Order: sequence, then C-alpha cells, then structure tokens
Amino acid sequence: MPLDADILAAVAARAAEMDLSEASVTHLRREWPGVHFTFCGEDDVPARLSPVLEGQGFNLYLVNNADHCVAFTGDLEIATGIVLATVSED
Repeated sequence: MPLDADILAAVAARAAEMDLSEASVTHLRREWPGVHFTFCGEDDVPARLSPVLEGQGFNLYLVNNADHCVAFTGDLEIATGIVLATVSED
C-alpha cells in the first residue's frame, strides 16, 4: 500500500489516542494491513534523523524496504512503512 499524507495523518491521530505498545501497533497493522509498522523507543532511532511527524509522546519516521533492506527515508513517495517511536519524559 503506498503511503500518503492522509494515511500518515490518520496513523498519527490513532497513535495519539492509544497508549503505544507492541499491542497497539498490532492494532494499527490490522487497520492498515498494507503498511509496515515498527515500534521502538526514540532512543533506538539514530539521533541524526528527524521525525516526519511529532506527536504527544511519540514521533513518526518513515522507512523504505527497497532492495530487501529496510532503511529510514524522509521521502513519503517511496516510504513503505512507519516507525512509531515513543518519547520518554526523562
């Protein structure tokens, strides 16, 4: 499923309603079955990367799996998945 700004906004809205965890990301996978979702903590994402969207308590990053290797991307047109990274308060 190709990603677009509407899907990204809808995922961010749903993520804002949830207590993010592996279980909630599983729910997102059911809502958008063609989108690859990954869940992690913000400290698991390289510091040089900027999120494509910042939410309350989480950041969203894009990934692309071209050539069978998953890599972060800032390009929504080639993105195949979304990384939901929780941001801790400390």
